Amino acid sequence: MAIAEPESAIVSRPLPSILHEWVTTVDHKKLGIMYIIAAFIFLVIGGIEAALMRWQLIRPAEEILSPDTFNQLFTMHGTTMIFFVVMPLLIGMANYVVPLMIGARDMAFPRLNAFSFWLYLFGAIFTYYSFIAGGAPSIGWFAYAPLTEKAFSRDSSTDYWILGLLISGIGTVGGGVNFIATILCLRAPGMKLSKVPLFVWIILWTAFLIVVAFPPFTAAQIMLLFDRHLGSHFFDTQSPGASALFWQHLFWFFGHPEVYILALPAFGMISEVIPVFSRKVIFGYESVAMATAGIGFISLGVWAHHMFSVGMSRPLDIYFSGATFLIAVPTGIKMFNWLATMYGGKIILKTPMLFALGFLSMFLIGGLTGIMLAAQPVTEAVTDSYFVVAHFHYVAFGGILFAIMAGFYYWFPKMTGKILNESLGVWNFWFLLVGFNLTFGPMHISGILGMPRRVYTYHMFRPEWEIWNLLSTLGVLVQAIAFAIFFWNIYVSLRWGEPAGDDPWDAWTLEWATTSPPPVYNFETVPEVKSRRPLWDLKHPDDPDWKFEHF
Repeated sequence: MAIAEPESAIVSRPLPSILHEWVTTVDHKKLGIMYIIAAFIFLVIGGIEAALMRWQLIRPAEEILSPDTFNQLFTMHGTTMIFFVVMPLLIGMANYVVPLMIGARDMAFPRLNAFSFWLYLFGAIFTYYSFIAGGAPSIGWFAYAPLTEKAFSRDSSTDYWILGLLISGIGTVGGGVNFIATILCLRAPGMKLSKVPLFVWIILWTAFLIVVAFPPFTAAQIMLLFDRHLGSHFFDTQSPGASALFWQHLFWFFGHPEVYILALPAFGMISEVIPVFSRKVIFGYESVAMATAGIGFISLGVWAHHMFSVGMSRPLDIYFSGATFLIAVPTGIKMFNWLATMYGGKIILKTPMLFALGFLSMFLIGGLTGIMLAAQPVTEAVTDSYFVVAHFHYVAFGGILFAIMAGFYYWFPKMTGKILNESLGVWNFWFLLVGFNLTFGPMHISGILGMPRRVYTYHMFRPEWEIWNLLSTLGVLVQAIAFAIFFWNIYVSLRWGEPAGDDPWDAWTLEWATTSPPPVYNFETVPEVKSRRPLWDLKHPDDPDWKFEHF
Protein backbone atom coordinates (compact mmCIF):
# COMPACT_ATOMS: atom_id res chain seq x y z
CA MET A 1 0.00 0.00 0.00
CA ALA A 2 1.26 3.48 -0.88
CA ILE A 3 2.45 5.67 1.97
CA ALA A 4 1.86 9.43 1.91
CA GLU A 5 4.99 11.55 1.78
CA PRO A 6 5.89 13.54 4.89
CA GLU A 7 5.07 17.23 4.62
CA SER A 8 8.76 18.17 4.97
CA ALA A 9 9.62 16.03 1.96
CA ILE A 10 6.94 17.72 -0.11
CA VAL A 11 8.14 21.21 0.84
CA SER A 12 11.75 20.37 0.01
CA ARG A 13 10.98 19.05 -3.46
CA PRO A 14 11.93 21.27 -6.42
CA LEU A 15 9.15 23.14 -8.20
CA PRO A 16 9.59 21.32 -11.56
CA SER A 17 9.06 18.00 -9.78
CA ILE A 18 5.87 19.25 -8.13
CA LEU A 19 4.57 20.67 -11.44
CA HIS A 20 5.35 17.42 -13.24
CA GLU A 21 3.43 15.48 -10.62
CA TRP A 22 0.34 17.68 -10.99
CA VAL A 23 0.45 17.83 -14.79
CA THR A 24 0.73 14.04 -15.13
CA THR A 25 -1.60 13.09 -12.28
CA VAL A 26 -4.63 10.85 -12.64
CA ASP A 27 -5.65 11.28 -8.97
CA HIS A 28 -9.27 12.46 -8.85
CA LYS A 29 -8.49 14.79 -5.94
CA LYS A 30 -5.71 16.68 -7.70
CA LEU A 31 -7.76 16.86 -10.90
CA GLY A 32 -10.70 18.22 -8.91
CA ILE A 33 -8.48 20.92 -7.42
CA MET A 34 -7.11 21.80 -10.87
CA TYR A 35 -10.67 22.13 -12.20
CA ILE A 36 -11.45 24.50 -9.33
CA ILE A 37 -8.29 26.59 -9.75
CA ALA A 38 -8.80 26.92 -13.51
CA ALA A 39 -12.45 27.87 -12.99
CA PHE A 40 -11.50 30.55 -10.44
CA ILE A 41 -9.02 32.04 -12.92
CA PHE A 42 -11.73 32.23 -15.57
CA LEU A 43 -14.12 33.61 -12.94
CA VAL A 44 -11.81 36.60 -12.54
CA ILE A 45 -11.57 36.99 -16.32
CA GLY A 46 -15.33 36.73 -16.80
CA GLY A 47 -15.89 39.13 -13.93
CA ILE A 48 -13.59 41.72 -15.52
CA GLU A 49 -15.52 41.37 -18.79
CA ALA A 50 -18.81 41.95 -16.94
CA ALA A 51 -17.39 44.95 -15.07
CA LEU A 52 -16.26 46.56 -18.34
CA MET A 53 -19.72 46.11 -19.86
CA ARG A 54 -21.41 47.55 -16.79
CA TRP A 55 -18.99 50.50 -16.79
CA GLN A 56 -19.97 51.19 -20.39
CA LEU A 57 -23.65 51.27 -19.36
CA ILE A 58 -23.23 53.39 -16.24
CA ARG A 59 -24.48 56.52 -18.04
CA PRO A 60 -26.34 57.25 -21.27
CA ALA A 61 -24.27 57.64 -24.46
CA GLU A 62 -21.05 56.51 -22.72
CA GLU A 63 -18.06 55.90 -25.03
CA ILE A 64 -15.75 53.70 -22.96
CA LEU A 65 -16.15 50.69 -25.29
CA SER A 66 -16.86 50.50 -29.00
CA PRO A 67 -19.94 48.56 -30.11
CA ASP A 68 -17.79 45.72 -31.50
CA THR A 69 -15.69 45.48 -28.33
CA PHE A 70 -18.86 45.41 -26.23
CA ASN A 71 -20.26 42.57 -28.35
CA GLN A 72 -17.00 40.64 -28.02
CA LEU A 73 -17.08 41.02 -24.24
CA PHE A 74 -20.77 40.06 -24.17
CA THR A 75 -20.04 36.85 -26.09
CA MET A 76 -16.99 35.89 -24.06
CA HIS A 77 -18.54 36.75 -20.68
CA GLY A 78 -21.52 34.46 -21.24
CA THR A 79 -19.39 31.70 -22.74
CA THR A 80 -16.82 31.95 -19.95
CA MET A 81 -19.22 31.91 -17.03
CA ILE A 82 -21.31 29.00 -18.35
CA PHE A 83 -18.70 26.74 -19.92
CA PHE A 84 -15.44 27.70 -18.22
CA VAL A 85 -16.49 28.73 -14.70
CA VAL A 86 -19.70 27.32 -13.26
CA MET A 87 -19.67 23.92 -14.94
CA PRO A 88 -15.95 23.23 -14.21
CA LEU A 89 -16.43 24.35 -10.59
CA LEU A 90 -19.24 21.84 -10.19
CA ILE A 91 -17.38 19.08 -12.03
CA GLY A 92 -14.22 19.80 -10.03
CA MET A 93 -15.94 19.62 -6.66
CA ALA A 94 -17.81 16.47 -7.71
CA ASN A 95 -14.52 15.02 -8.96
CA TYR A 96 -13.00 15.55 -5.55
CA VAL A 97 -15.78 14.35 -3.25
CA VAL A 98 -17.89 11.78 -5.14
CA PRO A 99 -15.33 8.93 -4.91
CA LEU A 100 -14.80 9.78 -1.25
CA MET A 101 -18.53 9.86 -0.55
CA ILE A 102 -19.06 6.39 -2.01
CA GLY A 103 -15.95 4.83 -0.46
CA ALA A 104 -14.03 4.47 -3.76
CA ARG A 105 -10.29 4.82 -4.23
CA ASP A 106 -10.61 6.83 -7.47
CA MET A 107 -12.85 7.44 -10.46
CA ALA A 108 -13.68 4.43 -12.62
CA PHE A 109 -11.46 5.66 -15.47
CA PRO A 110 -8.62 7.77 -14.04
CA ARG A 111 -6.91 8.44 -17.38
CA LEU A 112 -10.20 9.48 -18.97
CA ASN A 113 -10.67 11.78 -15.99
CA ALA A 114 -7.34 13.47 -16.66
CA PHE A 115 -8.04 13.58 -20.42
CA SER A 116 -11.41 15.28 -19.74
CA PHE A 117 -9.76 17.99 -17.63
CA TRP A 118 -7.08 18.78 -20.18
CA LEU A 119 -9.66 18.92 -22.98
CA TYR A 120 -11.66 21.42 -20.92
CA LEU A 121 -8.61 23.58 -20.24
CA PHE A 122 -7.29 23.41 -23.81
CA GLY A 123 -10.74 24.24 -25.19
CA ALA A 124 -11.03 27.25 -22.91
CA ILE A 125 -7.57 28.54 -23.81
CA PHE A 126 -8.25 27.90 -27.50
CA THR A 127 -11.45 29.95 -27.30
CA TYR A 128 -9.60 32.84 -25.66
CA TYR A 129 -6.84 32.67 -28.26
CA SER A 130 -9.32 34.45 -30.53
CA PHE A 131 -8.43 37.70 -28.71
CA ILE A 132 -4.85 37.30 -29.91
CA ALA A 133 -5.86 36.17 -33.40
CA GLY A 134 -7.68 39.39 -34.25
CA GLY A 135 -10.55 39.73 -31.82
CA ALA A 136 -13.04 37.59 -29.94
CA PRO A 137 -16.32 36.52 -31.57
CA SER A 138 -19.18 39.02 -31.40
CA ILE A 139 -22.02 36.57 -31.95
CA GLY A 140 -23.51 36.31 -28.46
CA TRP A 141 -22.89 33.25 -26.31
CA PHE A 142 -25.72 31.33 -28.03
CA ALA A 143 -24.49 32.26 -31.53
CA TYR A 144 -27.75 32.80 -33.38
CA ALA A 145 -27.75 32.72 -37.16
CA PRO A 146 -27.22 34.81 -39.25
CA LEU A 147 -24.53 36.31 -36.99
CA THR A 148 -22.43 33.17 -37.46
CA GLU A 149 -22.68 33.10 -41.25
CA LYS A 150 -19.52 33.69 -43.23
CA ALA A 151 -21.01 36.80 -44.80
CA PHE A 152 -21.46 38.41 -41.38
CA SER A 153 -18.41 36.96 -39.62
CA ARG A 154 -15.53 36.59 -42.06
CA ASP A 155 -12.72 36.45 -39.52
CA SER A 156 -11.64 33.35 -37.62
CA SER A 157 -13.03 34.40 -34.23
CA THR A 158 -16.26 32.42 -34.63
CA ASP A 159 -14.24 29.35 -35.62
CA TYR A 160 -12.22 29.63 -32.40
CA TRP A 161 -15.50 29.79 -30.46
CA ILE A 162 -16.91 26.74 -32.25
CA LEU A 163 -13.78 24.60 -31.95
CA GLY A 164 -13.01 25.68 -28.38
CA LEU A 165 -16.46 24.71 -27.12
CA LEU A 166 -16.43 21.53 -29.20
CA ILE A 167 -13.15 20.42 -27.61
CA SER A 168 -14.27 21.39 -24.13
CA GLY A 169 -17.63 19.68 -24.67
CA ILE A 170 -15.98 16.38 -25.60
CA GLY A 171 -14.11 16.54 -22.29
CA THR A 172 -17.37 17.21 -20.45
CA VAL A 173 -19.04 14.16 -22.05
CA GLY A 174 -16.04 12.06 -21.02
CA GLY A 175 -16.50 13.32 -17.47
CA GLY A 176 -20.20 12.44 -17.58
CA VAL A 177 -19.48 8.87 -18.68
CA ASN A 178 -16.88 8.59 -15.92
CA PHE A 179 -19.29 9.73 -13.20
CA ILE A 180 -21.94 7.26 -14.33
CA ALA A 181 -19.48 4.35 -14.30
CA THR A 182 -17.99 5.40 -10.96
CA ILE A 183 -21.30 5.79 -9.13
CA LEU A 184 -22.87 2.64 -10.55
CA CYS A 185 -19.84 0.36 -10.17
CA LEU A 186 -17.53 1.54 -7.38
CA ARG A 187 -19.77 2.09 -4.36
CA ALA A 188 -18.61 0.72 -1.01
CA PRO A 189 -20.01 -2.61 0.16
CA GLY A 190 -23.57 -2.20 1.36
CA MET A 191 -24.10 1.21 -0.28
CA LYS A 192 -27.15 0.64 -2.45
CA LEU A 193 -28.35 3.43 -4.74
CA SER A 194 -31.08 4.05 -2.17
CA LYS A 195 -28.38 4.81 0.43
CA VAL A 196 -26.01 7.08 -1.52
CA PRO A 197 -25.66 10.69 -0.37
CA LEU A 198 -28.03 12.98 -2.25
CA PHE A 199 -25.10 14.83 -3.81
CA VAL A 200 -23.94 11.55 -5.38
CA TRP A 201 -27.43 10.69 -6.59
CA ILE A 202 -27.82 14.14 -8.13
CA ILE A 203 -24.41 13.95 -9.84
CA LEU A 204 -25.55 10.65 -11.41
CA TRP A 205 -28.55 12.41 -12.99
CA THR A 206 -26.40 15.37 -13.97
CA ALA A 207 -24.04 13.00 -15.80
CA PHE A 208 -27.06 11.47 -17.56
CA LEU A 209 -28.09 14.94 -18.78
CA ILE A 210 -24.53 15.66 -19.94
CA VAL A 211 -24.40 12.47 -22.02
CA VAL A 212 -27.81 13.20 -23.59
CA ALA A 213 -27.62 16.97 -24.11
CA PHE A 214 -24.04 17.65 -25.23
CA PRO A 215 -23.94 15.49 -28.41
CA PRO A 216 -26.69 17.51 -30.20
CA PHE A 217 -24.77 20.70 -29.40
CA THR A 218 -21.57 19.13 -30.72
CA ALA A 219 -23.41 18.07 -33.89
CA ALA A 220 -24.73 21.63 -34.31
CA GLN A 221 -21.21 23.04 -33.99
CA ILE A 222 -19.93 20.62 -36.65
CA MET A 223 -22.78 21.60 -38.98
CA LEU A 224 -21.96 25.25 -38.37
CA LEU A 225 -18.33 24.61 -39.33
CA PHE A 226 -19.57 22.89 -42.50
CA ASP A 227 -21.71 25.94 -43.29
CA ARG A 228 -18.78 28.28 -42.82
CA HIS A 229 -16.10 26.33 -44.67
CA LEU A 230 -17.50 23.45 -46.75
CA GLY A 231 -20.43 25.07 -48.52
CA SER A 232 -23.29 23.34 -46.69
CA HIS A 233 -26.51 25.19 -45.86
CA PHE A 234 -27.87 23.99 -42.54
CA PHE A 235 -28.32 27.44 -40.98
CA ASP A 236 -27.51 29.77 -43.93
CA THR A 237 -30.52 32.09 -44.11
CA GLN A 238 -29.64 33.05 -47.71
CA SER A 239 -30.15 29.51 -49.02
CA PRO A 240 -33.40 27.66 -49.81
CA GLY A 241 -34.18 24.93 -47.32
CA ALA A 242 -31.84 26.28 -44.65
CA SER A 243 -33.26 27.48 -41.33
CA ALA A 244 -31.89 29.78 -38.67
CA LEU A 245 -34.46 28.28 -36.30
CA PHE A 246 -32.84 24.86 -36.79
CA TRP A 247 -29.80 26.19 -34.90
CA GLN A 248 -32.01 27.55 -32.14
CA HIS A 249 -33.73 24.19 -31.71
CA LEU A 250 -30.42 22.32 -31.54
CA PHE A 251 -28.81 24.90 -29.28
CA TRP A 252 -31.67 25.08 -26.80
CA PHE A 253 -32.16 21.31 -26.78
CA PHE A 254 -28.71 21.45 -25.21
CA GLY A 255 -29.09 24.84 -23.55
CA HIS A 256 -32.05 24.16 -21.31
CA PRO A 257 -30.82 20.85 -19.91
CA GLU A 258 -27.54 22.73 -19.45
CA VAL A 259 -29.33 24.98 -16.94
CA TYR A 260 -30.08 21.86 -14.90
CA ILE A 261 -26.63 20.42 -15.51
CA LEU A 262 -25.54 23.50 -13.58
CA ALA A 263 -28.43 23.65 -11.11
CA LEU A 264 -28.71 20.00 -10.06
CA PRO A 265 -25.19 19.74 -8.52
CA ALA A 266 -25.94 23.00 -6.71
CA PHE A 267 -29.10 21.36 -5.33
CA GLY A 268 -26.93 18.43 -4.25
CA MET A 269 -24.52 20.67 -2.34
CA ILE A 270 -27.39 22.37 -0.56
CA SER A 271 -28.83 18.94 0.28
CA GLU A 272 -25.57 18.10 2.06
CA VAL A 273 -24.92 21.45 3.77
CA ILE A 274 -28.38 22.20 5.20
CA PRO A 275 -28.81 18.89 7.11
CA VAL A 276 -25.33 19.13 8.66
CA PHE A 277 -25.85 22.69 9.86
CA SER A 278 -29.45 22.04 10.93
CA ARG A 279 -28.40 18.91 12.86
CA LYS A 280 -31.21 16.94 11.20
CA VAL A 281 -31.44 14.40 8.43
CA ILE A 282 -32.77 15.69 5.13
CA PHE A 283 -36.55 15.80 5.21
CA GLY A 284 -37.97 13.46 2.57
CA TYR A 285 -34.85 11.83 1.13
CA GLU A 286 -36.98 9.81 -1.30
CA SER A 287 -38.93 12.84 -2.53
CA VAL A 288 -35.73 14.79 -3.15
CA ALA A 289 -34.34 11.82 -5.08
CA MET A 290 -37.47 11.38 -7.18
CA ALA A 291 -37.75 15.13 -7.79
CA THR A 292 -34.21 15.01 -9.18
CA ALA A 293 -35.20 12.25 -11.60
CA GLY A 294 -38.30 14.23 -12.57
CA ILE A 295 -36.25 17.33 -13.31
CA GLY A 296 -33.83 15.24 -15.36
CA PHE A 297 -36.59 13.90 -17.63
CA ILE A 298 -38.75 17.02 -17.89
CA SER A 299 -35.77 19.31 -18.63
CA LEU A 300 -35.25 17.48 -21.93
CA GLY A 301 -38.71 18.52 -23.13
CA VAL A 302 -38.93 22.25 -22.41
CA TRP A 303 -36.20 23.71 -24.62
CA ALA A 304 -38.39 25.81 -26.92
CA HIS A 305 -39.70 28.05 -24.15
CA HIS A 306 -36.59 30.05 -25.11
CA MET A 307 -38.20 30.49 -28.54
CA PHE A 308 -41.66 31.85 -27.74
CA SER A 309 -40.97 35.01 -29.72
CA VAL A 310 -39.84 33.35 -32.97
CA GLY A 311 -43.35 32.57 -34.24
CA MET A 312 -43.90 28.91 -33.41
CA SER A 313 -47.36 27.43 -33.81
CA ARG A 314 -49.97 27.92 -31.11
CA PRO A 315 -49.96 24.22 -30.06
CA LEU A 316 -46.18 24.30 -29.58
CA ASP A 317 -46.42 27.48 -27.51
CA ILE A 318 -49.05 25.85 -25.30
CA TYR A 319 -47.06 22.62 -24.90
CA PHE A 320 -43.76 24.29 -24.00
CA SER A 321 -45.49 26.72 -21.66
CA GLY A 322 -47.18 23.82 -19.87
CA ALA A 323 -43.95 21.82 -19.68
CA THR A 324 -42.18 24.83 -18.19
CA PHE A 325 -44.83 25.19 -15.50
CA LEU A 326 -44.55 21.45 -14.85
CA ILE A 327 -40.81 21.47 -14.19
CA ALA A 328 -41.40 23.97 -11.39
CA VAL A 329 -43.19 21.23 -9.41
CA PRO A 330 -40.18 18.98 -8.61
CA THR A 331 -38.06 22.08 -8.08
CA GLY A 332 -40.60 23.38 -5.59
CA ILE A 333 -40.60 19.99 -3.83
CA LYS A 334 -36.87 20.39 -3.19
CA MET A 335 -37.41 23.88 -1.79
CA PHE A 336 -40.00 22.55 0.68
CA ASN A 337 -37.67 19.66 1.63
CA TRP A 338 -34.86 22.05 2.50
CA LEU A 339 -37.14 24.34 4.51
CA ALA A 340 -38.67 21.36 6.34
CA THR A 341 -35.17 20.11 7.16
CA MET A 342 -34.35 23.41 8.84
CA TYR A 343 -37.69 23.58 10.65
CA GLY A 344 -37.20 22.52 14.24
CA GLY A 345 -33.49 21.98 13.74
CA LYS A 346 -30.60 23.38 15.71
CA ILE A 347 -29.36 25.75 12.99
CA ILE A 348 -25.66 26.63 13.12
CA LEU A 349 -24.95 29.82 11.15
CA LYS A 350 -21.46 29.03 9.94
CA THR A 351 -20.42 30.43 6.54
CA PRO A 352 -21.54 27.36 4.53
CA MET A 353 -25.01 27.68 6.03
CA LEU A 354 -25.13 31.42 5.34
CA PHE A 355 -24.45 30.79 1.67
CA ALA A 356 -27.03 27.99 1.68
CA LEU A 357 -29.64 30.41 3.05
CA GLY A 358 -28.55 32.95 0.46
CA PHE A 359 -29.09 30.31 -2.20
CA LEU A 360 -32.62 29.58 -0.96
CA SER A 361 -33.71 33.21 -1.07
CA MET A 362 -32.02 34.16 -4.34
CA PHE A 363 -33.05 30.99 -6.16
CA LEU A 364 -36.62 31.52 -4.98
CA ILE A 365 -36.69 34.95 -6.65
CA GLY A 366 -35.18 33.52 -9.84
CA GLY A 367 -37.68 30.66 -9.79
CA LEU A 368 -40.67 32.95 -9.37
CA THR A 369 -39.62 35.14 -12.30
CA GLY A 370 -39.09 31.90 -14.24
CA ILE A 371 -42.73 30.98 -13.56
CA MET A 372 -43.71 34.39 -14.95
CA LEU A 373 -41.65 33.77 -18.09
CA ALA A 374 -43.27 30.37 -18.55
CA ALA A 375 -46.39 32.26 -19.62
CA GLN A 376 -45.96 32.93 -23.33
CA PRO A 377 -47.65 36.38 -23.28
CA VAL A 378 -45.30 37.56 -20.52
CA THR A 379 -42.28 36.34 -22.45
CA GLU A 380 -43.54 38.15 -25.56
CA ALA A 381 -43.63 41.37 -23.52
CA VAL A 382 -40.20 41.16 -21.86
CA THR A 383 -38.17 38.92 -24.18
CA ASP A 384 -34.66 40.18 -24.93
CA SER A 385 -34.99 42.76 -22.16
CA TYR A 386 -33.00 43.18 -18.97
CA PHE A 387 -35.82 41.44 -17.11
CA VAL A 388 -34.62 38.16 -18.68
CA VAL A 389 -31.02 39.03 -17.76
CA ALA A 390 -32.09 39.54 -14.14
CA HIS A 391 -34.04 36.27 -14.08
CA PHE A 392 -31.16 34.25 -15.49
CA HIS A 393 -28.62 35.70 -13.08
CA TYR A 394 -30.85 35.13 -10.05
CA VAL A 395 -30.91 31.46 -11.07
CA ALA A 396 -27.33 31.02 -12.30
CA PHE A 397 -25.52 33.41 -9.94
CA GLY A 398 -27.79 33.99 -6.96
CA GLY A 399 -28.77 30.35 -7.01
CA ILE A 400 -26.01 28.20 -8.43
CA LEU A 401 -22.95 30.26 -7.47
CA PHE A 402 -24.18 30.83 -3.92
CA ALA A 403 -24.62 27.06 -3.61
CA ILE A 404 -21.10 26.54 -4.97
CA MET A 405 -19.76 28.94 -2.35
CA ALA A 406 -21.62 26.98 0.35
CA GLY A 407 -20.11 23.73 -0.93
CA PHE A 408 -16.63 25.23 -1.23
CA TYR A 409 -16.63 26.53 2.34
CA TYR A 410 -18.01 23.16 3.45
CA TRP A 411 -15.44 20.94 1.67
CA PHE A 412 -12.41 23.26 1.78
CA PRO A 413 -11.26 21.67 5.08
CA LYS A 414 -11.36 18.23 3.47
CA MET A 415 -9.34 19.43 0.47
CA THR A 416 -6.68 21.36 2.36
CA GLY A 417 -6.77 20.39 6.03
CA LYS A 418 -7.46 24.05 6.91
CA ILE A 419 -10.70 25.87 7.75
CA LEU A 420 -11.48 29.09 5.91
CA ASN A 421 -11.51 32.09 8.25
CA GLU A 422 -15.03 32.50 9.60
CA SER A 423 -14.96 36.29 9.99
CA LEU A 424 -13.74 36.81 6.45
CA GLY A 425 -16.34 34.28 5.29
CA VAL A 426 -19.15 36.28 6.88
CA TRP A 427 -17.90 39.50 5.27
CA ASN A 428 -17.61 37.64 1.97
CA PHE A 429 -21.23 36.50 2.22
CA TRP A 430 -22.76 39.88 3.07
CA PHE A 431 -20.79 41.83 0.48
CA LEU A 432 -21.72 39.26 -2.18
CA LEU A 433 -25.40 39.21 -1.17
CA VAL A 434 -25.68 43.01 -1.19
CA GLY A 435 -23.61 43.42 -4.36
CA PHE A 436 -25.53 40.73 -6.20
CA ASN A 437 -28.95 42.21 -5.39
CA LEU A 438 -27.73 45.72 -6.14
CA THR A 439 -26.53 44.56 -9.55
CA PHE A 440 -29.37 42.38 -10.74
CA GLY A 441 -32.40 43.54 -8.73
CA PRO A 442 -32.67 46.85 -10.64
CA MET A 443 -32.50 44.97 -13.95
CA HIS A 444 -36.03 43.68 -13.32
CA ILE A 445 -37.26 47.27 -13.33
CA SER A 446 -35.17 48.49 -16.28
CA GLY A 447 -36.34 45.46 -18.24
CA ILE A 448 -40.01 46.15 -17.51
CA LEU A 449 -39.33 49.75 -18.56
CA GLY A 450 -38.19 48.41 -21.92
CA MET A 451 -34.41 48.40 -21.83
CA PRO A 452 -33.18 45.74 -24.28
CA ARG A 453 -30.24 43.49 -23.50
CA ARG A 454 -27.16 43.22 -25.76
CA VAL A 455 -27.10 46.98 -26.44
CA TYR A 456 -23.84 48.80 -25.80
CA THR A 457 -25.42 52.16 -24.94
CA TYR A 458 -28.71 54.02 -24.54
CA HIS A 459 -29.69 57.63 -25.17
CA MET A 460 -30.52 60.65 -23.07
CA PHE A 461 -34.20 60.53 -24.04
CA ARG A 462 -34.66 57.44 -21.84
CA PRO A 463 -33.70 58.95 -18.43
CA GLU A 464 -35.81 56.37 -16.56
CA TRP A 465 -33.15 53.76 -17.41
CA GLU A 466 -30.20 55.73 -16.06
CA ILE A 467 -30.68 55.29 -12.30
CA TRP A 468 -31.16 51.52 -12.63
CA ASN A 469 -28.04 51.12 -14.75
CA LEU A 470 -26.08 53.25 -12.28
CA LEU A 471 -27.18 51.01 -9.39
CA SER A 472 -26.31 47.86 -11.33
CA THR A 473 -22.82 49.14 -12.04
CA LEU A 474 -22.26 50.11 -8.40
CA GLY A 475 -23.35 46.61 -7.44
CA VAL A 476 -20.53 45.16 -9.54
CA LEU A 477 -18.02 47.13 -7.47
CA VAL A 478 -19.49 45.65 -4.27
CA GLN A 479 -19.25 42.17 -5.77
CA ALA A 480 -15.62 42.82 -6.69
CA ILE A 481 -14.92 43.56 -3.01
CA ALA A 482 -16.70 40.32 -2.05
CA PHE A 483 -14.54 38.21 -4.36
CA ALA A 484 -11.39 40.01 -3.24
CA ILE A 485 -12.28 39.03 0.34
CA PHE A 486 -12.95 35.47 -0.82
CA PHE A 487 -9.59 35.00 -2.54
CA TRP A 488 -7.78 36.71 0.34
CA ASN A 489 -9.53 34.31 2.71
CA ILE A 490 -8.23 31.35 0.71
CA TYR A 491 -4.68 32.72 0.79
CA VAL A 492 -4.74 33.59 4.49
CA SER A 493 -6.30 30.28 5.47
CA LEU A 494 -3.83 28.23 3.44
CA ARG A 495 -0.89 30.10 4.99
CA TRP A 496 -2.02 30.56 8.57
CA GLY A 497 -5.40 28.86 8.85
CA GLU A 498 -6.64 26.77 11.72
CA PRO A 499 -6.10 23.02 11.23
CA ALA A 500 -9.40 21.43 10.35
CA GLY A 501 -9.05 17.92 11.64
CA ASP A 502 -10.65 15.04 9.84
CA ASP A 503 -14.29 15.95 10.59
CA PRO A 504 -14.63 19.63 11.57
CA TRP A 505 -18.40 19.80 10.98
CA ASP A 506 -19.28 16.56 12.81
CA ALA A 507 -20.85 15.31 9.58
CA TRP A 508 -21.93 11.80 8.59
CA THR A 509 -20.95 11.07 4.97
CA LEU A 510 -17.87 8.99 4.15
CA GLU A 511 -15.58 11.76 2.88
CA TRP A 512 -15.21 12.86 6.52
CA ALA A 513 -14.15 9.35 7.59
CA THR A 514 -10.66 9.74 6.12
CA THR A 515 -7.91 12.26 6.84
CA SER A 516 -7.95 15.89 5.70
CA PRO A 517 -6.60 16.03 3.06
CA PRO A 518 -7.07 12.37 2.17
CA PRO A 519 -4.16 10.10 1.20
CA VAL A 520 -3.69 9.08 -2.42
CA TYR A 521 -5.61 5.85 -1.83
CA ASN A 522 -8.47 7.63 0.03
CA PHE A 523 -9.30 4.83 2.47
CA GLU A 524 -6.89 2.38 4.07
CA THR A 525 -9.85 0.04 4.55
CA VAL A 526 -12.94 0.48 2.43
CA PRO A 527 -15.79 0.97 4.91
CA GLU A 528 -18.95 -1.12 4.89
CA VAL A 529 -22.12 0.93 4.68
CA LYS A 530 -25.25 0.03 6.62
CA SER A 531 -27.32 3.21 6.36
CA ARG A 532 -27.48 6.68 4.79
CA ARG A 533 -25.36 8.00 7.70
CA PRO A 534 -22.32 5.71 7.50
CA LEU A 535 -19.92 7.98 9.38
CA TRP A 536 -22.31 8.18 12.34
CA ASP A 537 -22.49 4.39 12.29
CA LEU A 538 -18.67 4.28 12.49
CA LYS A 539 -18.66 6.79 15.36
CA HIS A 540 -21.44 5.02 17.27
CA PRO A 541 -21.41 1.32 16.35
CA ASP A 542 -23.36 0.38 19.48
CA ASP A 543 -26.24 2.78 18.87
CA PRO A 544 -28.02 1.52 15.71
CA ASP A 545 -31.38 2.97 16.69
CA TRP A 546 -30.09 6.52 17.14
CA LYS A 547 -32.15 9.23 15.43
CA PHE A 548 -30.96 12.63 14.33
CA GLU A 549 -33.87 14.27 16.09
CA HIS A 550 -32.05 13.36 19.35
CA PHE A 551 -28.83 15.14 18.37
